[in-house]
Parts: sequence; C-alpha cells; structure tokens
Amino acid sequence: CAVAFSCPSGKACTNVLVTRGASADGSNMISYAADSHALFGELYYKAHDLHLESEVRDVVEWDTGRPLGSIPQATGTYTRVGNINEMQLIIGETTYGGRAELWKQDGAIMDYGSLIYIALERCSTAREAISLIYELTSKYGYCSEGESFSIADKNEVWVMDLIGKGNYGKGIVFVARRVPDGCICAHANQARITTFPRKDKENCIYSPDVVTFARERGYFSGNDEDFSFADAYAPLDFGAMRGCEARA
Repeated sequence: CAVAFSCPSGKACTNVLVTRGASADGSNMISYAADSHALFGELYYKAHDLHLESEVRDVVEWDTGRPLGSIPQATGTYTRVGNINEMQLIIGETTYGGRAELWKQDGAIMDYGSLIYIALERCSTAREAISLIYELTSKYGYCSEGESFSIADKNEVWVMDLIGKGNYGKGIVFVARRVPDGCICAHANQARITTFPRKDKENCIYSPDVVTFARERGYFSGNDEDFSFADAYAPLDFGAMRGCEARA
C-alpha cells in the first residue's frame, strides 16, 4: 500500500520518499512538510464523481486562489484526501524556483498546485500522473516556478523535476526518475536530478527537448551524456547548498 503524510506547500518544504523495499511494512511512503508559521496540515477532501462531457473544471492558482481559467472536465474522477487518492496515488512537492526568466508564461493557466490535484483526480498510477502533467502543461502552459514532485503509487516511487519555458516556448521541460526499490530519497526546495540515463525508458522519463532547450537558452554547451538538469535549470547557490541540500 501507499501512505501519504501531507501539509500545504511553502518555501521551506521537505519531502522524504521511501520505497516499499526500504519500509518495515512494505509500503511506499511520501512525507510532505512545510516549515512555516502560516501553513498547517489540512486534509482537503474531494469525492469521486461522474461528469458530463460538456462540463469544465475551473483552474485556480493554489498559492493565491486567483482564477486562471478552465479545462474540460474528466468524465470520471477519483476521490482525493489531502495529497493521496483512492487508488493510493500520492503527489507531493517542493519548490526550487530555478532560473527566474522561466517562471512567467503568457496565457498559461496550469500552476503547480492545480497539476497535483488534477492528476490525483484523474490518474491511478505514478506513470499516468507524469504523463498527464506533461500533457496538461504542453496544452495549457505552465505559470509557476520550478518544482520537484514526489509521485508514488502502490508499486513505484518517482521524483520529477520540472520547470517552465517562460516566454521562450510553451509548457515545461522535465526529467522524472524512478527511485530504486529498497532505497529512500529526499528533496527540499532544490532540484534533485543531475545526469540521467537517457536510454533507460523503464526508469527514466523526460521531455524530448530537455537538453536542446537548455542549449538554445545558453544554459548548457557540453556533450548530451554530461547534461545535468539541476545544473542547467537550477544552479546551486549558497542558500540552496546550506538551506536546501543540507536539509535533504
């Protein structure tokens, strides 16, 4: 089974990811905590439902409550409580920011919080969630800072680092890596994925332009096999090393 411990997002979030092979009871687990005096653990509840094809789902910015737009509603949605749904899919996050010129995207209506909760409403597995997040941002754009998502189901645990393209393109670039069974992982407001196995499609998923976009923007100029997502899109500074990497 999968277990989630949830808390709303903040600038000092920490996620710990535990695979079933590393837990005493064989559960995949994700913790999600925000170290903030203004954020408190809340279990937001939305029941499963059936919808007409003509219905739309409003998209509201998670951090501000600002209406962003609407998208077609799914014909059927899963129940979600906090950051886990009835299929035991879990999604948590920490915000790392990354390159500031990529945060704003004209006309974009998908923020990080909406991606999390729409995926929980529509997906039953981690791989489905990764695919949907990319699909939604490619179609509707992305208007938040760089994020590390923790995504787990009953069988697999994944880390997904993503960042928008600003006004240099539409949607996101991303890399998602499966945490090997028997291992644990953590992230805390700093991108975690550096180099990655480009040919291991079973354990690594990435947007097709993740390297070429970095080249176009001047973030990377080496050989493809040496490309590091974190170094290109979220270079370390003192705060990231002392306050984020140290926490992880």
